[in-house]
Amino acid sequence: MPSRTGSAPELARLVVLGSAGLADGFRLVGAEVHADADAATLDRVLEALAHSGDAALVLLESTLARAGSSPWLDRLRNEGGHIVITELPPLPSPEAYAPAVDEVVRAVLGPDALSPG
Repeated sequence: MPSRTGSAPELARLVVLGSAGLADGFRLVGAEVHADADAATLDRVLEALAHSGDAALVLLESTLARAGSSPWLDRLRNEGGHIVITELPPLPSPEAYAPAVDEVVRAVLGPDALSPG
């Protein structure tokens, strides 16, 4: 049984960057939302998180996560640690979304690894 020290556990920040429609849904559950964020906003938010030392779960709409080169996104994805970054499917076309991990699974297990059947 864990001991009680009387101090509150450290809570991670929930940060969402994406289209306004997607981000507004997360605002309802108390997420820190950056609606209609662009690459510059993404870098600014990630840099601030890295310097703050706060634990965070960052949810990025896939179009933003794959939009191009982002030094802070690349750094934090490779660094690991207190900031976890994951993608969300785009709101208007979730069926078109394929997680980036699918490519890794196919490279390791073969091109038919994720095929139904």
